[in-house]
Amino acid sequence: MRLRNVKGAREALAESSYVEAAPEANRGAWRAVFGNEGPIHVEIGMGKGRFLLEMAARHREIDYIGVEMYASVLVRAAEKLEDVPELPNLRFLNIPAETLETVFAPGEVDRIYLNFSDPWPKARHAKRRLTSPVFLKRYEGILKKGGLLEFKTDNRELFDYSLESVEAASWRLLQFTYDLHGDPELGRGNVMTEYEEKFSGQGQAICKLIAARI
Repeated sequence: MRLRNVKGAREALAESSYVEAAPEANRGAWRAVFGNEGPIHVEIGMGKGRFLLEMAARHREIDYIGVEMYASVLVRAAEKLEDVPELPNLRFLNIPAETLETVFAPGEVDRIYLNFSDPWPKARHAKRRLTSPVFLKRYEGILKKGGLLEFKTDNRELFDYSLESVEAASWRLLQFTYDLHGDPELGRGNVMTEYEEKFSGQGQAICKLIAARI
């Protein structure tokens, strides 16, 4: 599906107090940006922000950073913040995931969320998958030891690929399920994304894994 361009999206993001215009300048200093010593959780490919806004509202003691490369998508998340109470524990970055290590210092991030990432089904595009060995290596460069990676998807093939990638890399697979909404443990406290609500409403099972960086 072709992404619809939103006129004025970049200008709107430049005016939002939630969007960091020069995130590279904050590398190694994100706790100073938030003004506290709380854990830092990052969602990569945050889309329109439903998951991250809900998490930030529920857990004020955690600092959340959303990464989204498409300005026309990220601006929708910024617009949602106009109608909710202020969330000082939330920031957005309009950058590609490939640049994470220029924005975060080693060990600076406590947890990473990947929600309904593009499956990139063709074999020649495998390295673009956010759970590929290439990206897992990037996450190792910013996650603290023992830091967590949480991944949700409705795509069974991508999920099986992700399980294999995690187990073959320097990670410890802690939990996984092929039916998140039917799992009493992993489903507890689950916050749904826009895609999750849509797919689960169509009767599709949602898969989830949690892995730790060794």
